[in-house]
Amino acid sequence: MHDVINYMEIWVNEYMEILLEKVDGCKCDKCKRDIYTLSLNNLKPYYVATPLGKIMAKLESTKQQVETDIIVEVTKAINKVNSSPNHDR
Repeated sequence: MHDVINYMEIWVNEYMEILLEKVDGCKCDKCKRDIYTLSLNNLKPYYVATPLGKIMAKLESTKQQVETDIIVEVTKAINKVNSSPNHDR
């Protein structure tokens, strides 16, 4: 199987970068990776395999509930990682 993408990964990465700009806390690669994986583990995957699927995924991202779910999970992950980073500060 080739060219299968979990579009949720793209959305989480985009929102993570936006939300991290607005908070204090560590933004090192290790913390970002932890935030990213925590978020993805709590969100439903959204796989696409065709260019049309990518277009449909972009349309889906404009639905308010999908956006809200991503923001909630990324924010929760940021707070969790910031309160207990996986490294010394």
